[in-house]
Amino acid sequence: MAEAAACPIDVTPAKEVNPLNPKGLKPCCACPETKSVRDDCFIKFSADEAPTRCADLIEAHKACMRGYGFKV
Repeated sequence: MAEAAACPIDVTPAKEVNPLNPKGLKPCCACPETKSVRDDCFIKFSADEAPTRCADLIEAHKACMRGYGFKV
């Protein structure tokens, strides 16, 4: 019986750490403050009004997400 070839213990490359997001937050968990305010605004206004009435809050949330290195 042939002996199995030995393989290294860890063959996967090291996970790169994003310096902007060292804790590895997922997009759903990043920026809860701006996300909740933005979401509340969308609930308050109709689908037609929300994009214009909530524009500042949307941009603030996008800026926060970009701060963590997410591409939005």
